[in-house]
This record gives sequence, C-alpha cells and structure tokens, in this order.
Amino acid sequence: MTSIGGTEMVDWNLAVATATRFVRPGPEVSRDEARAIVAELRKHAKSSEAHVRAFTRMAQPDAMGEAPHDTPVLVVDRPGWIKANVAGFRAVLKPLLAKMEDRRSTVPGGAVLGAVGGKVTGVELGMLLSFLASRVLGQYETFAPASRELPAAAQGGRLLLVAPNIVHVERELEVAPHDFRLWVCLHEETHRTQFTAVPWLRDHIEGEIQSFLGETDIDPGTLLERLREAAQSLAGAKPEGEEGEDEGRSLVDLVQTPAQREILGRLTAVMSLLEGHADYVMDGVGPDVVPSVAEIREKFQKRRASGAGRLDQALRKLLGLDAKLRQYRDGERFVSAVVEEVGMDGFNRVWTSPNTLPTKQEIAKPADWIARVHRKADGAP
Repeated sequence: MTSIGGTEMVDWNLAVATATRFVRPGPEVSRDEARAIVAELRKHAKSSEAHVRAFTRMAQPDAMGEAPHDTPVLVVDRPGWIKANVAGFRAVLKPLLAKMEDRRSTVPGGAVLGAVGGKVTGVELGMLLSFLASRVLGQYETFAPASRELPAAAQGGRLLLVAPNIVHVERELEVAPHDFRLWVCLHEETHRTQFTAVPWLRDHIEGEIQSFLGETDIDPGTLLERLREAAQSLAGAKPEGEEGEDEGRSLVDLVQTPAQREILGRLTAVMSLLEGHADYVMDGVGPDVVPSVAEIREKFQKRRASGAGRLDQALRKLLGLDAKLRQYRDGERFVSAVVEEVGMDGFNRVWTSPNTLPTKQEIAKPADWIARVHRKADGAP
C-alpha cells in the first residue's frame, strides 16, 4: 500500500467499505430468480462471442481455427463491481502514488497531504463508486489484477456483467428481459473482442494513461490551488471577466495541465471509437438475434440522454459523465460513416496500429480519417 509519511495516500479498504455501505440496494428478486438471471447472462455472454466475431471479422484464429478468449466472464452484484474497480484503480494509480511518495519529503505542503491521509481520500472514492455502482450494466476491465474472488486473464482483463443493474433497467424500460440481456452482452462482448483481437491496444491505452498521470502536477500547493479554482468555477464563483470560460467543463477538465489535455484528446478519440464500435455492433447484430432491438434502442437512448433527475444530471456533469455519453454518439457516427464508405474490412484498418487510430478531430470528420488511412495507403493523391 502506497503511503506518505506512514499515512496511506488512499485507504482502499475504506473506499470499498464506504461504497458498499452507501450503494443503493438492487431490485428485489427471489433466490431462484437470481440464479436464473445469472445463468442466462452467462449463456448470452457465451453466445455473443460468435455473433460479434462474425459481424466484426476481428477474431484472430489459432491453429484450430478458433479465436480463444482467456478473459473470464463474471456476473457480479454491486459490491462485486465496487471491489473489482477499486482493485483496478489501485493497479493503475500505483506508479503515480509511488512518485508522490518519493517526492513527499521535498515537496512543500507534502505534510498537509500526509496529515489529511488516505482516510478522506478513501471515503471520497467510496462515495463516487457508490454513485456509479448502480448505473453500470457491464464493463470490460482492461487492467484488472486477478484475485481469488475476481479472476482475470494472464495479461489482465475480465468481463463484468452487473446483474442487479441489468434487471433494474429492463424493468424500468419495460422491455423483454431475454432480449435486453442479450443486447447488453453483445455490447460488452464487443469490448472483449476489441482487446483480445488487437494485441497492442491494451498496452497503447495503458501507456497513454500513464503518460497522463506522469504529467500530473504533484506539487500539493499547486494541486490544492487548482482544486480551489475548479470548485469556484463549478459553484459559479468565477473571477470577474471570466464568465463562461469554463462553462460545461467537468472537475476532471478543470484540474488538467495543457499536456494532459493533449493526451486526453487522444484518449477521448480512442474511447469514442471503442464505445461507438460496441454500440454499432450491438445494433448491427441485434436484428438477427434480438427481435425487439428497435424498441430497446429507442427506450435506452431516451434514458441515457435524460438521466434519472436533477441530482443525477448535476453529478454526471461534475464527473464528466456527459462526455462519456457523447463518446457513444460520436463514436457510433464515425463507425457507421466509415463502414458505409469502405465496408467492414476497410473500417478494420483502424486496428492496424496506434497510427491508424482516429484523432479527436477525425472522429467528428470520418472522411478525414478515410483520406488519411485509405487513400494514402492505396496510393491515391
């Protein structure tokens, strides 16, 4: 556990305990219903593999002609999702926290962070996760460390399906449970296929994340000042003459350095690609295997766009979750436009290397990506 001056930077156990305590209870189901739901989700996750491989043409066959998946599928409840994500945060943030530990003795204000300690940070992280734990339907954990409770692939990675959240949404939307569960599995299986069929993708994203964290200004005084300015901006207390400058920006946006914004632009582009591709695939496969896909998509889009209420909308804006929603929309438009122009095999050139990933600007203008990747590669002027 990384610590500063003997005090943990993040009390991970407290984060789990806090999130588990405050997370909303899931929908009421009997024990027999719960078993049946878990069994059906596992079955749909398995059947989704073949559908996604056939539609995307992304599978990498082995000598036997099969595309092996060593990433486990875990059907979890909300506390299980919390534990998995805390483990993922801990793994990803380890280099940054170690860097802060090394600087602790020489950085002015470091004692302040040491005094505050990891208890407050653990509670804050726990409260954030308690909010998110009731909203995530499924998740491919790219950097998941394995544990006895939560196994992962040898190189990291596992697929989580959050059963109570899936049941909650299907009831709220009043859609066919069988169809909705398969529809969700198609989306999440696409993410698993993306990372298992594109060997360099995980390392590329991890490198970008670590570059982003490496650019973090770890001077506590500067960091506290940035957080103060961010809080003032979000509260509407902007300095005179700066009204509107930070309107619509999240807390994450407001504490970034210019270098981090550049890195985040690249990360935003690749995440838009991955999320949009998954939405495109789930809807492309859907008509053949999910009879009510049109109804599900219409109702789900309305729910996704509106949020649950004022508090939900405010938190989404503060945490930058509205940007996540734009990633689905913008990414799907990019994929759809490229496939329409150059076909699925032409689109799949996007997975050739990091250099063929779309930029943030190209996500908005697919024709620019086609011109850069296809016409130049094919010798067009």
